[in-house]
Amino acid sequence: MSSERPTAQELRQGITVEIVQGDQDVQSEDREPIVGEVATIYEDTPEGPEVELKNGVGGHVQSVVHDE
Repeated sequence: MSSERPTAQELRQGITVEIVQGDQDVQSEDREPIVGEVATIYEDTPEGPEVELKNGVGGHVQSVVHDE
């Protein structure tokens, strides 16, 4: 995972990102990252941009997943 999170302005619908769900502590070692395509972009927060994925899960973007 990249140490620099993207901003909400850098995100686009349809890109694949790794998020931490809104009810998880983004600093916790036990967090479960979820990878999916962005459906809706809400706003920037200190925890990372808030988005909803196409599968309906919402959370804060931690990194963009690049195709290898």
